[in-house]
Amino acid sequence: MNTAFLAELDRFTLLMKKRVSTVYTGARRSIKAGRGISPLGYREYRKGDDFKLVDWKVYGRSEKLYIREHEEERSLVLHVLLDASASMNYGKKFEYASMLAAGFSYMATRENEKFAISRFAERLTPEEPKQGRGRLLLAIEDLDRTMPKERTNIKRSAEEFDKMVKTTSQVILISDFLDEPESLVNSIYRLSRNDLILIQVLDKAEASLSFEGDVRFVDLESEEVMATRVSPRIMEEYQEKMEEHRNRIVEACDDVGADFFYFTTDVPIFDAFSEVNSRADVWRG
Repeated sequence: MNTAFLAELDRFTLLMKKRVSTVYTGARRSIKAGRGISPLGYREYRKGDDFKLVDWKVYGRSEKLYIREHEEERSLVLHVLLDASASMNYGKKFEYASMLAAGFSYMATRENEKFAISRFAERLTPEEPKQGRGRLLLAIEDLDRTMPKERTNIKRSAEEFDKMVKTTSQVILISDFLDEPESLVNSIYRLSRNDLILIQVLDKAEASLSFEGDVRFVDLESEEVMATRVSPRIMEEYQEKMEEHRNRIVEACDDVGADFFYFTTDVPIFDAFSEVNSRADVWRG
């Protein structure tokens, strides 16, 4: 992988903060001074509250006991789930998807956040979230050694991830999504408790079926061979089916508040990052 593009991502910020709990003034506030604490306002002291949490300056002015509430913002771990099934070996799909995975992980590393790139095909190959540029370089080397193989089973992989990771995370699922619609929809719902982004990567030729005449197709996952004649009518029907397939994914994403992006491998990689960075609703949450 040519990692020169990573330097171009320095202008982007990976927004991975999420308000997760309410805390009060006192010792905890001083420990976290200035980091991820947003004031909400005051409420009156209630029986059972710790006296250490009373704002005595307010008491001096009002002669009433008040506690100042805050919201704590905590970083979310980034999990990139990368399709490494055999269908990703077509054209430059896996190379492009790997660059996306590495780029988002680089952005997390720059913010000193934990990340993990876990590949999947028939099963999930989970990686432990870690920090640091050294870890990122090892992850990139691992991607460079990966040869996509096996069939796709996104549903099982999503179930395995859901059982493994119990805390809310930032999840970026990168795939060609050439799986059964029911399996894809189930996976989206399974992962929906996380801040979820789906990115579909296709080769331009398979996206539009830009072939003509007698063509021999080979399914990279089943190795099934099909010979056919591609006519303008077949091409139009194929494109309609692909659009229907993609729309079903988008509908499921809309249902759960996830973001969906679609790129062909001829789109400059920087443009892909720019679009996700500017349009991802879960990052502006």
